[in-house]
Parts: sequence; structure tokens; C-alpha cells
Amino acid sequence: MGAMIEVQNLSKWYGKTLALDGASFSVEKDQIVGFLGPNWAGKSTTLRILTGFLPATSGEARVNGHDVLVESLAVRSAVGYMPENVPLYPEMRVEEYLRFRAGLKDVPAKDRPAAVDRVIERCWLRDVRRRLVGQLSKGFRQRVGLAEALIADPPVLILDEPTIGLDPAQIQEVRHLIKSLGEKHTVLLSSHMLTEVEKTCSHVVIVAQGRIVKTGSLEEMRKGLGEQRIVLEVRAPSGRAGEGPAEMARAVGQVAGVTDVRRDELGDGWQQFVVTPAAGADPREGLYKVVAQRGWTLRELRRQMETLEGLYMQITAGDAAAAAKSAA
Repeated sequence: MGAMIEVQNLSKWYGKTLALDGASFSVEKDQIVGFLGPNWAGKSTTLRILTGFLPATSGEARVNGHDVLVESLAVRSAVGYMPENVPLYPEMRVEEYLRFRAGLKDVPAKDRPAAVDRVIERCWLRDVRRRLVGQLSKGFRQRVGLAEALIADPPVLILDEPTIGLDPAQIQEVRHLIKSLGEKHTVLLSSHMLTEVEKTCSHVVIVAQGRIVKTGSLEEMRKGLGEQRIVLEVRAPSGRAGEGPAEMARAVGQVAGVTDVRRDELGDGWQQFVVTPAAGADPREGLYKVVAQRGWTLRELRRQMETLEGLYMQITAGDAAAAAKSAA
């Protein structure tokens, strides 16, 4: 496989505002890659540069082997682009609009009817193909935008927040469609929602404050999480001397394999202990023995796994804090 999208040290200034700061990443052929980050992180700016809508201030970007600056027309012919707010002509009918866009994208006249039929079927537009675009719901307009991106059957699809504004059923349909597109197209999908990326993509590029902060496959990220904490909720018998919260925390901290204990008061005598185990250790059996020996009432004992969402929040929050510190 070869890289279909290559970005090297890409930067973009808007006046005195740095929107993109030396971004570098690549997308391999037939991958579905989530371009993930909070709002105003630089996602849309990057996509607009890749699709030829904006020039970069510095750096290089290539799509399907073509330089986006000096081979703009070749790049545009290789890309199907769906912006966040799809620009449509409300006075045109759906199939009329798609035929018009097929002509602008140099689909041969003899092939346009088949191309329109193909994307109408693929994007579930059969029932509205003769309706005016301006009369369509938000969900159907999103589908028309996706159909327009597919009309010339490009090797690369760049989708900016494709499920924004859709209801849950429509989101499910679009997710299913995007996953099926990965069988034939290379897809770069922008989103600020980790759940969208998890359910659609195989790889992720995380951007924050205009910088690429992490790249890789979702599977690799999941494997690297491991188990992080053990949550214990207990209550000591009321009135027992020397069995206050501090003593309970000390007893929990002395269990073999425990490296750190954080205590929270839950009310009505219940205490929550969040335990950090040593590397490779599982102190749950020891914790249970302490509970049983001391006669505490046990309400919960479970492992708390670090999640991709937690990792994402740590990465983006940490990068934002570092950027704020640098600016200060």
C-alpha cells in the first residue's frame, strides 16, 4: 500500500492567528482514518488545504501523488469533498443537481445517468430523487452532499463532520455507508466526536491547538491502555473504635500490589477507594480479604479500565494546557 495523503510540516496563519502548526501525517490506501480533535483545533483548515480551497502558509501536502499547490486540478479530480456545511442549490431537484455536479467533475455525458443512479442508490436517495433540494430535511441534504462527493467515483474521500445535525437513525446509516466506502476508497473523516471515529475508522490522527499530537491505529491505542485502577466501595460498622476513614485508607494501602489510594466520601458512611495497582499486579483478592477480615460492608469491587475517550481527553487537554502555558 502507498500513502494516498501525505502532509509534511503544514502550517497556516490567518493574519496573526496560527491555525495549523507544522502538521505532519499520512493516510494509506484504502484506510478509513478519523481526523479527530476539539472544535477550532485546525481540522477544517487542514481539509480545506488538502482539497485546494485554501493555500498553506508553509509546508507540503500531496493527495494521490499530486502536490496540492502546484497540481490543484489533479488533486481536485482525485478527491470527493464533503464540507461541514454542504453547499447545495435549493431550487434544483436531487437528480438534476447530481447530473449537474457530474458534468462539472468531467464525468462523460454517456456515463452520467448511471453515475447518478449509482450514488442515489448508495446514499438512500431513491425516494427523494425528484424532490427539490430546498424541501429536504437536514439528513437528506447530508446524503445529497455525500452523493455529490461520490459522483465521480474518486479514489480519495474527504468528509468534514459528515454526521453533524443528523438524528440517531440517520447517523447509523451514514456510519454504515462510510464503512462500506472504505472497501474501495481512501477516506479521511473529520470529527470532534470520538464515538463517531471509533465506530467508523480503523486509524486516527488527533489534532489539538493546530498540532498533530497522536497518530496510529485504534487497535494499537486500545492495547496500550491496559488496566489502570480498582474501585472499592465499602462501609465500616458504625461505632467501631479506630475504624475511621483514615484508618480504612491505611489498611487498603497496605495490601500487596497497591501503589496509591485515593479516598472519596460518598455519604451515609460509605467510602470509595480508587486504587492504583503496581505494574502487572492484581490486588483485588487482597482487597477482598481486608474487607472480610475487618467486617466492612462491600458494595462494589471492580476494575476501572482506561478508555479511549479518557485518553483522548488527556491528550487534548494536556496539549491545550501546554499551549496556554507557552503563550503565557
